[in-house]
Parts: sequence; C-alpha cells; structure tokens
Amino acid sequence: RYFNRVKTGYDWNAYNKTHYDHDNPPPKIVQGYKFNIFYPDLIDKTKTPQYFLERADTDDFCILRFKAGPPYEDVAFKIINRQWNKSRKRAFRCTFERGVLSLYFNFASHWYRR
Repeated sequence: RYFNRVKTGYDWNAYNKTHYDHDNPPPKIVQGYKFNIFYPDLIDKTKTPQYFLERADTDDFCILRFKAGPPYEDVAFKIINRQWNKSRKRAFRCTFERGVLSLYFNFASHWYRR
C-alpha cells in the first residue's frame, strides 16, 4: 500500500513575471513529490527498505523504485528527471518509522542572473 502526492506550483521567473500575472497565471510545473509506502508485515524488521533511481525510456523521466524484501514486491514510479534539493530546510525527508517509509523531496531551483 502506498500514498503519494505531486507538489505543483508556479515558477515566477523573469519571463513569467513579465508575461503573466495573478489573474492570468503561468502553467503549473511539478516542484516535488511526497511518497509514503506502508510495510506493516515485514519479515526482517532490522532491514530498512531502500529506494533506487533507474533510467526510463526517455531522458525527461526516471524510475523511482522502492525495495523492501519479503513478503513485498518492488514498487516503482515514473517521475520527472530533475536534480533533487536534499536540504532538510527544503523539506527533504527519508525516514522509516513504524512500518512507513517516507520520502519527501523538492526539485532544486536554479537562480541565475546575467
């Protein structure tokens, strides 16, 4: 069993600020993901479940695979292939508590100037 959420929002970069406003917003983009995967019946409770990133059919996406061991099969999700912001202040979380594996991450935003 699992529960996941896609975090979407607006990217208010310089281009979007000049061409859009709050009444006419820019298109929403994916800003991050939250995954909660439930493993209540793990046989080996000392072994924590893990996640792996794998290549997908295109470079725009990647496969996020969660592996726990018996009696569970692997769970995989196709997500956007962008750099993760692994700072705790930016809501990165990877914990396994009380039979629930939580993986929360946001994508890194690049601030650039001329």
